[in-house]
Amino acid sequence: MKAQHLLMISIAVIVFFIIGIVIAFNMGIKYRKKIAEAEIGSAEEEAKKIVNDALKTAEGKKKEALVEAKEEIYKMRSENEKEIKERRSEISRLERRIQQKEESLDRKHENAEKKEEQLQAKIKEAEKTLSEAEIVKQHQFDMLEKISGYTADQAKEYLLSNLENELVHEKAVKINQYEAQLKDESDQKAREIISQAIQRCAAEHVAEVTVSVVPLPNDEMKGRIIGREGRNIRAIETLTGVDLIIDDTPEAITLSCHDAVKREIARIALEKLILDGRIHPTRIEEMVEKAKREVETKIKQDGEKAVLDAGIHNMHPDLIRYLGKMRYRSSFGQNVLDHSIEVSQLAGMMAAELGADAAMARRAGLLHDIGKSMTPEIEGSHVTIGVDMAKKYKECPEVIHAIEAHHGDVEAKTVVACLVQAADAISAARPGARRENLENYIKRLEKLEELTNSFEGVEKSFAIQAGREVRIMIKPDKVSDDQMVITAREIVKKIEDELVYPGQIKVNLIRETRAIDFAK
Repeated sequence: MKAQHLLMISIAVIVFFIIGIVIAFNMGIKYRKKIAEAEIGSAEEEAKKIVNDALKTAEGKKKEALVEAKEEIYKMRSENEKEIKERRSEISRLERRIQQKEESLDRKHENAEKKEEQLQAKIKEAEKTLSEAEIVKQHQFDMLEKISGYTADQAKEYLLSNLENELVHEKAVKINQYEAQLKDESDQKAREIISQAIQRCAAEHVAEVTVSVVPLPNDEMKGRIIGREGRNIRAIETLTGVDLIIDDTPEAITLSCHDAVKREIARIALEKLILDGRIHPTRIEEMVEKAKREVETKIKQDGEKAVLDAGIHNMHPDLIRYLGKMRYRSSFGQNVLDHSIEVSQLAGMMAAELGADAAMARRAGLLHDIGKSMTPEIEGSHVTIGVDMAKKYKECPEVIHAIEAHHGDVEAKTVVACLVQAADAISAARPGARRENLENYIKRLEKLEELTNSFEGVEKSFAIQAGREVRIMIKPDKVSDDQMVITAREIVKKIEDELVYPGQIKVNLIRETRAIDFAK
C-alpha cells in the first residue's frame, strides 16, 4: 500500500511537472509572440517612415533635375541661336563677296570685249598696211631688177656666193683661233707630260742583229769544231738550227740565225764545248741540252725581272715566260722586251700625270707586244696573237683593248689604250731606237709626197727631215689664204688615215705670189 501510494505520488508529481512545463512553454510562446508583434509593428512604422523620407527626397531631386534640365535647354538654345546668327552673317559676307566678284568679272568681260574690238581693228589696219607694203616691195623689186639688170634668182645666187666667200674666211679665222688656242694649251700640257715621262725613263737602245760572234782561244779550235769530215759542225747545226760560219776571221766563229733563242743556245753550247775541250757529237748533244735549260731559265728570269721593273702583280706564269722570250726578239733593230718595258714605264708615268689608272697603263704597256713572242710559231699579226693570248690567260678587258688598239687596228676607246699608243710611238720615235731599211724609208717618203700631190691646188710637195715634215707648194690662183687652213686640215687627216709612220709629220703649206717684169 505504501509502495502504491508512493508510486501514485511520483506519477502525480511527474504529471504536474509536465503540465508545468507545458504551461511555461505556452506562456513563453505568447510572450515571444507579443514581443515579435511589437517589433513587427515598430518595423512597419520605421519602413513607412523610410518610404516617406525617400518619397520626399525623390521629389526634391526630381524638382532639382527639372530645374537643371530647363537651364541646360535654355543654354543650348542660346548657343544654337548664336551659332545660327554667326553663320547667317558669314553667309551674308560670302554673298557680298560673290556679288563683288561677279561685278568685277562683268567689268573685265566688258573690257575684254572692248580690247578685242580694238585688236580686230588693229589687225585689219595691219593687214591693210601689209598689203600696201607688199605692193611697195614688189614695186621696189621691179625697180631693182631694172636698175641692176639681175632677176631675183640671179641676185639671190650672187648674194649667196658672196656670203659663202665670207663664211670661208670666217671659218678659216675661227679654225686658226681655235687651233692656236688648243695648240698652245695641249702642246704645253703634252710637252710637260711626255718630257717628264721620257726624262724619268732613260732606257738604253742596242741595235739587234741576226748574227752572234763566238771568240776562240786560237785558230786550231776551228778545226776541232769542224771535226773529222765535218761531223762536229753538222751535229751542232742540226741540234741548234743555227748556221756556223767559219771563215778567215781570226779567233772567231760567226753564228747566223734569225731566231735569237736558237742563236743564244748555240752560243752557250759552243762556249761550253770550247771551255771543256772535248768536242764530239755525244758531248755536243749534252752541251746543247744543257744550254737549252740555261736559256729557258734565263727566259723565266728575264720575264720575272720585266714584271718586277714594271711594278705589276698577279700575272700568269705562262705570260711571264712569253715576256722573257721577247728578250730574244727584235723589231727594226729594237729589242722587243726593252721596248715593252719602256712603253710600260712611259704609259704609267703619263697615266699618273693625268690621274688615270697607272697600274693598268703599265700592265697594258708591258703586254702590248706580247704577240711577238709567238710570231715565229703562229701565223698572223702580233696584234691578233697578243689579243688571243690575253684572252686565254684571263687579262682584263682594258688590257685586251689596249693591245688590240695600239697599232690603230681598232679605235682606242679608253684612256689606257690612248696612252699605250702614245708611249709606243714615243719609244719607237727615239733617235736610234729603231733601224729602217733604205727601201722602206724611200717608199714611205714617196708615198707621203704622192698623197700630198693628190690634192687640188698643190703644185709640188717635198718630204724633208727624214719624212718628219712635208713642205707643200700651193698654186696661189687655185687656193686662197683662207682656204689653206682647210686644205692643211684635210691633208693631215688623209695622212693620219692612210700612212703608217713613227712620231709625227709636220704639214707646211707655202703660198707665194710673184710678179716679174723686165725693164728695157
